[in-house]
Parts: sequence; structure tokens; C-alpha cells
Amino acid sequence: MRYIIFFILTFNLYSFDAVLSIEKDVDSKATLSLLEDTTTSGSSANHSKMFKLLLTDLKMSGHFKVDTQLRRGYFDDTLLPIELHDREYILKYSYSQNGTELKVKLVTTADSTVLFENSYSINVASRYPFLAHNAVVDINKALGYEDISWIKRNIIFSKYTSSRKSEIWIADYTLSFSSILVRGGLNLFPKWANKNQTAFYYTSYNSTLPTLYRVDMSSGKRKKIISSQGMLVASDVSSDGSKILLTMAPKGQPDIYEYSVESGSKKRLTTFGGIDVNGKYIGDESRIAFVSDRVGGANIYTKSIGSRSVSPAGHYGNDNSSCDAFGQFLLYTVREGGSVNIYLGAVDNSYVRPLTSSGKNRLPRFSSDGRVILYIKKNGGRNLIGYMNLATKQSALFKMKSGKIQSIDW
Repeated sequence: MRYIIFFILTFNLYSFDAVLSIEKDVDSKATLSLLEDTTTSGSSANHSKMFKLLLTDLKMSGHFKVDTQLRRGYFDDTLLPIELHDREYILKYSYSQNGTELKVKLVTTADSTVLFENSYSINVASRYPFLAHNAVVDINKALGYEDISWIKRNIIFSKYTSSRKSEIWIADYTLSFSSILVRGGLNLFPKWANKNQTAFYYTSYNSTLPTLYRVDMSSGKRKKIISSQGMLVASDVSSDGSKILLTMAPKGQPDIYEYSVESGSKKRLTTFGGIDVNGKYIGDESRIAFVSDRVGGANIYTKSIGSRSVSPAGHYGNDNSSCDAFGQFLLYTVREGGSVNIYLGAVDNSYVRPLTSSGKNRLPRFSSDGRVILYIKKNGGRNLIGYMNLATKQSALFKMKSGKIQSIDW
């Protein structure tokens, strides 16, 4: 198998009920226009893309009502166009001709006060979307809004390319940047190994036994972790990166194991005679949520690590085949007629709220702060990557150029 690693440089939830009740009315959002520096405007194909990226990031923050018209002026000019005086803010930006540097300046239209100014650079021009993402995160912070650092995280996914062939890719959340990390054969279930995204796990099906590998992002070095008959999936990693929840089937029936990264030892957490898969840490990580068919159809259950007692946690639907967890809250999919929808639930009560209402929506994933949901929407034979900002009710869909996503993480 050939694999290719690119050197990557990237520059509590208190109450879900409270978060979900927040809805910023359009009229209450700050009004803002983007002003591109005339001296560098249009000097490359990516210049029009930079405007769209900044526009998308500002909208997805949920805090701005953004002018969709591209406007131009001089970056260092203290005078603002008269037609923009009804805006609260002007975001000036200058994007270098070589595509590796972005300068931004946020000013108030009332008195031309500079509220924020900074410059950003990258080593590789293809990663230009992260210039916009980093800038908007900092602008959002400078204005005192809720943190939106999720927009500058990498997503990692496996997609099928042909029969028994798949590739693992890395991308920004909009898919404006994407690059192959692993190719050659069947490589599935990528999972970030830590919060800083400096390494990832994936399962290779190119040897006699399915094998879990860990890949270091900076060096590209690949390390074998464990092999097992049947299936082998790293479904979750502890917050400190020291433990992995694995789905393994060494004797033909899948169960959930906890693997110690330091010692290489593993502990079996479920012993049901049917199917137990997709383990996720919940709360203080002394408990897990998982998918099981112990009452016939797939449903969501929870249990304490070390206890044999199991409790149902999917309180809606009877075909819940995918789940994720954040703190005391759950995401899971429900098959409803010809649709597959995503529901938000709670670990210890019957709270449930639909997040989608039509189509085929799967593989829901919480952001690292629990405020945003990533998911895959199937549209015909193509996949779209979708996002829902629970705090601001903003949503977006981004098209995959090709391929069918098998698994995704961020």
C-alpha cells in the first residue's frame, strides 16, 4: 500500500436547552460590508474565492448581517465610501498576489476607529482558506462574541473511489481546501488522535487482518497500533488522548473495548451476544454511549465502564444506527420512512429534539465545543457536508466534488 502524508501547518456547553433557545434575529445582528484592497484585487483566481470564504465565515458565525456585494477600496484609506455609512462595520482586507498572506482591518463606520488589525500567512498557497478562517475567528473574538474556533479546524474523512478502494482526505470545513492523506487499497474510519489534530488513526483492510494505524501529521510516520479479526474501528478518543474506544470482533461478534495508548492493553467493555458498536465517551468519560441491537433494531444505549448494567438512551425511533456524544448530550440518526433524520437527545432523561426533517442525513458529529453539528446529507448519488450552528441557527451545505463519504471526523 502506498500512503502519502502532507506536512500540515494550521495556524461546556452549560445547557443545551439554553443554547437552543438562542436565536439571533436578523435585525439584531451587526451589519458589515467587506472591502477588498484595490491594489491587489483580482490578481489571482483565488481572490474571488477569498471574498466568498470571508462572507461564508462571517455568516456562519451567526453574529453578522453581511453585505453580499463585493466592494473595493484602498486598504489604508481613512475615508469610507458614502454608500457604506449605514453599516456598523467595514472589514477591509488585502490578499497578496502569491496567495499566502492576508491582511485585515475592522473599522467602525461611525468614526473610522480601527477595532482590530492583523495579518496572517501560510506556507502552502493551497491552504488559503485558513487565512480567512483564522481572521474571522479573531475578529469575532475582538468584538466579544462567542468563540467560533470550530471554523478553523480540519475535517478528516474516508471516501470510496471504487470497489474495495478508498482514500483518506483532509479539508477545511468548506471543502475549499482538500488534500489526500492516505491512498492505495481500502482505508477507512479516520479519527483524530487528539484535540490538536497532530495525529490520526485509521483502519487498513489491506493485510490479512484489519489493522489500526496511527499517523503523525508532521512527520508522516505510520505506527501499527493493533490488529483484529472481523471489524476494527477507533470510534472515540479520550479528551487527553490516552485511551481509545475500539469496536472489535476477535471472535466474530462486535464488542466495544477500551485501549490504553501508553500500555497497549485493552479492556472489553460490552459482552452482549449481538452487536455493540460505535462507542462514545460521555460526561467525565466514566461512561459510554453506543449502538446495539439488543432489542431487535439498532438503538442507542449507555453504560458505566466496569458495570454490566445498560440503559436505553435513544428515546425516539427504533432504527438508530449512528450516534455521537458531547458531555451529557447525544446525537443520533432515526430512519423515518424514506428519510434518515438527526435528533438531539440527553443521556439521563427523555429530552429529544429533531434537527433535520427530510432527506438522508447521517454521521452526525458534535464540534469540539458542542455548539455546531457536522453531518453528511446524501443528495442523489452525491454527498454534501452540512453544518448546523445550534447557538445561532445558521446552517450551510458544501458539495463533495466526487466520491461517497464512508466516515468523517473533525
